[in-house]
Amino acid sequence: MAVVARVRIDPERTAIAKRRGLVPGLGLLLAAVATLVWSGSFVTSRALHDSVPPVQAAFWRWIVAVLAVAPFAAGAAWRQRRALRRHFGFVSLAALLGVTVYNTLVNQAGTTTSAGTMGMVMAASPVLMAVYERLGGARLGPRRAAGMLIACAGVVLLVGRGSPGTDFAAGDLWIVAAAVCFASYSALLKRRPVELGGPAFLLATFVLGAVMLLPAYGISLVVQGGFEVAAGTVAPLVYVGVFSSALAFFAWNKAVSLIGAARAGAVYYLQPVCVALLSWLLIDEAMGALQVVCMALILGGVVLAASRSR
Repeated sequence: MAVVARVRIDPERTAIAKRRGLVPGLGLLLAAVATLVWSGSFVTSRALHDSVPPVQAAFWRWIVAVLAVAPFAAGAAWRQRRALRRHFGFVSLAALLGVTVYNTLVNQAGTTTSAGTMGMVMAASPVLMAVYERLGGARLGPRRAAGMLIACAGVVLLVGRGSPGTDFAAGDLWIVAAAVCFASYSALLKRRPVELGGPAFLLATFVLGAVMLLPAYGISLVVQGGFEVAAGTVAPLVYVGVFSSALAFFAWNKAVSLIGAARAGAVYYLQPVCVALLSWLLIDEAMGALQVVCMALILGGVVLAASRSR
């Protein structure tokens, strides 16, 4: 007589396994959404360089972002007000790096360098993200390291225009500083206290970042004067406030919490590709053979770095 063994299936364990399978894919998707939206913000920063002073553009971007996020996050922030007070130092540092300084530097860079160059230089920030994780004890693995090196080689060739020496404008140095700030902010996200929920943390950093910009905003008004309120200035500020700030930062923070800064940073290498395509579509910038080759290196490196070894 055949004996049939009964296998007990644990529903909770099955659900956990399914979630583990979905987490990497969701994290990579969110990182890609944030990268695509942020790519448009470089084009926007470049478009505003003649009409809106960099500090004023940054300040109003975050005012719009606060208004966009508040209806969804104000309740959570109020419920977590004690946790926000306990971790005020952490939230303030995150606001300083990711809100106040980073985006102001991007706007400043846009006054003297192209959107394409900004996207290319910013694509180097995941290297520093991976260094931060390695210093924290994480093991990157040979496949991810190789993918990052390949993508980084594509970025270097793209920035150097295929030649060993490159002349950098002042804006290039500003965007390098912005890349360091963004990488530091992304690495800091991994240490976010568990009791701070995503919406509450996001709203708190936006508010604090805007408050920190107030002194510089006042000085800019006195020295440079205000800007003309018109469709050409308001529409880009609404885009960077709602999409590049509220939507993209939420997606990026969630991606980092799901898959880590190093793996999310690998997807961030897509930024020069996205910026180049948007520049080609919106402002008719040409792409040559060198750009196509470098983009192939970047995309190949991203796929390799983001894949999970068996």
